[in-house]
Amino acid sequence: MSIFSSILSKLGIGSAEAAEAPGAVDPAVAAITATAISEVDVVSKLEGLASSHAEKLNWRVSIVDLLKLLGIDSSLAARKELATELACPASTMGDSAQMNMWLHKAVLQKLAQNGGNIPADLLD
Repeated sequence: MSIFSSILSKLGIGSAEAAEAPGAVDPAVAAITATAISEVDVVSKLEGLASSHAEKLNWRVSIVDLLKLLGIDSSLAARKELATELACPASTMGDSAQMNMWLHKAVLQKLAQNGGNIPADLLD
């Protein structure tokens, strides 16, 4: 399972399976499923996880904290793998701070594209 598919799955976003294996599902079934999927309130889910987490994690600005909150490997190697998966520009990959900022924004945008309800202020 890809790292981004793991993120979708942890948040209960229904397209996790479709993102993992495109074409494996009959297109007619996929269209019905996509129509039936309702938006997931990602902020509420993350706030709920954060309130019960032992560490104080700032998932709104930190990709490391977001991944930790979801119980996903947040190591530099894992973040580079996720960045590669989401097509991070090579010039950004060389600087971990820039990559982290790009990655945080890209993950939130991808969550929104896959049925996650993300407020506009987190997408800017």
